[in-house]
Amino acid sequence: MAKYLLLKHYRGAPAPVNDVPMDQWTPEEISAHVQFMHDFAARLEKTGEFVDGNALAPEGEWVRYDGEGRPPVTDGPFAETKDLIAGWMIIDVDSHERAVQLAGELSAAPGAGGKPIHEWLEVRPFLAAEPGTTECPH
Repeated sequence: MAKYLLLKHYRGAPAPVNDVPMDQWTPEEISAHVQFMHDFAARLEKTGEFVDGNALAPEGEWVRYDGEGRPPVTDGPFAETKDLIAGWMIIDVDSHERAVQLAGELSAAPGAGGKPIHEWLEVRPFLAAEPGTTECPH
């Protein structure tokens, strides 16, 4: 089994077919979308393929170490992931093909008007081993 991260983006990905921002959806459309996500995760829990997942709030900040005895530095001159990443799901599947199949199904979550979003999802495998080693880094 191999773990994959499925990333949902606010922006930065190609435009989805149903390209209406979530802040313009009705409460019923949001509820239907959230229910689809819960049902999808529950189905994968039954097959043992679901690891974890969550939506992310738009708030956030960058933090870095700034030296001994100094408070951490927040925010920075970097691209803001809070503007890019909407949520994620971790799956543990038998193959890359299965990860792509599940991402395709997840892409069909309903959006505005109850129609599938057909959004682009980023599929990223977890690093199985550090370069030059045979052991997983975690």
